[in-house]
Amino acid sequence: MKTRLGVHPDVVKLGLVSLLTDASSEMIFSVFAIFFTTIAGASAALLGLVEGLADFAASSLDYVAGWLSDYSGRRKAFALAGYAFSTAAKIIPLVANSVAALGIFRVVERLGKSVRGAPRDAWLAAIAAKEKRGYSFGVHKALDKAGAVLGPLAAYGLLRWLGETAGSYRMLFRVAFVPAALSVVVLGLIAERPGVPYRRESMLAAWKTLSPGFKRYLVAAGIFSLAYFSFGFLLLRANQAGFAAREIVLLYALFNVSFVIAAPLVGKLGDRVGRKHVVALSYLVYMVMSLGFAFAAAKWQIILLFALYGVFFSIDDAQSKAFIADVEPERRATAMGVYNFATGALYLPASLVAGALWAMHPSLVFLLAAGLALAAAGAFLWLRPGRETA
Repeated sequence: MKTRLGVHPDVVKLGLVSLLTDASSEMIFSVFAIFFTTIAGASAALLGLVEGLADFAASSLDYVAGWLSDYSGRRKAFALAGYAFSTAAKIIPLVANSVAALGIFRVVERLGKSVRGAPRDAWLAAIAAKEKRGYSFGVHKALDKAGAVLGPLAAYGLLRWLGETAGSYRMLFRVAFVPAALSVVVLGLIAERPGVPYRRESMLAAWKTLSPGFKRYLVAAGIFSLAYFSFGFLLLRANQAGFAAREIVLLYALFNVSFVIAAPLVGKLGDRVGRKHVVALSYLVYMVMSLGFAFAAAKWQIILLFALYGVFFSIDDAQSKAFIADVEPERRATAMGVYNFATGALYLPASLVAGALWAMHPSLVFLLAAGLALAAAGAFLWLRPGRETA
């Protein structure tokens, strides 16, 4: 089989789909927190609620979608439905820019991610060679985040050209719709890679058959999820430190550049030394980053912290999925769906608490996150969820 970038060609094709989708979504998200609070007039507390609901929506259907994918053996149909749903949701800010409409858009758009995530990741795990699984997930996520670099840069260019007005943001929403629509077309051209159907298993039975290693990992991941407040608070922290809206867009692009560079390298590292080590490392990196945001006083410190966050996210977003594929070799879509649903359900209270603490003092948000990340690292090392695959 001819490879591209050292991986199965369908890994690259799925990465291109994610690149187009992320270019669209992140073009909007890079300015959403600022637009929502300064142009639309929402409060930071309401932002916390909307972002928490969006994070929950992004995982609310994962278990159902993952179980249905394993039940039917179908991957492409669910992935295509999820991407199409997110694209359709982007019509909302084209026709309405009220606080309510923007909040609805943010939540509804994330529901599409919830439908596509687990089936697509199971699809990736099936086409990736075991000895290159971490690298394959890293390449896919690097392409994914390449779109998240292009999107904020496009947003920066538009805002610099048109100015930071309500009309400029509306134009940005129109431009962002185009790559989203293209992603659906590209995905439709990729050949299906079906899984083995498990038609006789209910959702409860599917949960009971998941491996003990996966369930132990879920405990540590759940603790960590309580520290995982919305990224929007990092953007607000940058604004508080003196960065203008268009400069914050560049910070967001920097975070994604850091992710793109780190993801394949971290994937290869996980393939070589064991993914359990890099997963544990991600919790400690997040703790250091949170402490940095709590005490950062200069702009250069904020810049370094955004780059560090990109390194962390390259581990958390790619290697956690590769690790799940290691500890749950059979019902991968179900396991990834359970993981996304469980952690996403905890993102809502995490963002609500962050919104409340922000009103008291922004540093409290990051101090709490650092403490919870340390607790998650301790739980991961104690429970040793990867020992069966060592």
